[in-house]
Amino acid sequence: MNSTDWLQIKLRTTNQSADVIAELLEQLGAMAVSYTDAEDSPILEPKPGERRLWPNTEVTGLLAQGTDPKPILDKLKAILGDHIPMAATALEDKNWIRAWMDQFKPLKFGEHLWICPSWLEVKEENAVVVSLDPGLAFGTGTHPTTALCLGYLDSLDLQGKQVLDYGCGSGILAIAALKLGAKNALGVDIDEQALQASRENAERNNVSDKLELFMGTDQKLDLPKSPVTVANILAGPLAELEPIIASLTESGGKLALSGILTEQADSVIEAYSKDFVMNKVKDKEGWALLTGTRK
Repeated sequence: MNSTDWLQIKLRTTNQSADVIAELLEQLGAMAVSYTDAEDSPILEPKPGERRLWPNTEVTGLLAQGTDPKPILDKLKAILGDHIPMAATALEDKNWIRAWMDQFKPLKFGEHLWICPSWLEVKEENAVVVSLDPGLAFGTGTHPTTALCLGYLDSLDLQGKQVLDYGCGSGILAIAALKLGAKNALGVDIDEQALQASRENAERNNVSDKLELFMGTDQKLDLPKSPVTVANILAGPLAELEPIIASLTESGGKLALSGILTEQADSVIEAYSKDFVMNKVKDKEGWALLTGTRK
């Protein structure tokens, strides 16, 4: 290990023990601690104020350049025992901000729509570009559920129409709709942080004058009915929200729902079939997009 390298110590554990191990790493000198999925167990969007970890979690502590890993590993084994897998690896010194930025690229959805980090540009002719950086809330276009919804919006003629984004998160769907020609958009979320993210992203994309944001509640929202409604949340809440979403979608209006695992699609379709004519399921990497038309 080069003395100029940073030191990473990784431990594989359970979600119940992750916080204890993170605190221990900090006590042993870690300047930063991160959690990652040790297997392939997706974590769905948490409720406001809730933090979820993967069943099998890898905890990584970052220690100063030149740190000797042996005494730290010895202490960890003495405290935690030999049954927890752990290892020390070198982390090459580099420009981490640049390395982080380099992992993000412009993404294309449908025929015209692009989601592009603010430090890059799309040179394709007739491109419709939403500038969006990774950050404040769920939804940068990389997740299959967001990608499905973006592709759906790109397929519609939104000129002069109002679009409702229920569970707006980062505002990516509402902003994309506006860039694709929608007259105005309504964003609803139960998380103030999400509304703030939507507000900032709308300003960055020069569409803040066309986006109205509302704090969602369990009560019926007093909003005008929309000819296009999108909701990228989770299967359980989507089923429960059917009466509200139906009441906010005009007769003949288009509907797109995502945030749904493919095996959950039938139960959500059942909930929405009383008010919508539902189409065939479209899926991507185990996630489903449900579309329909308001009766």
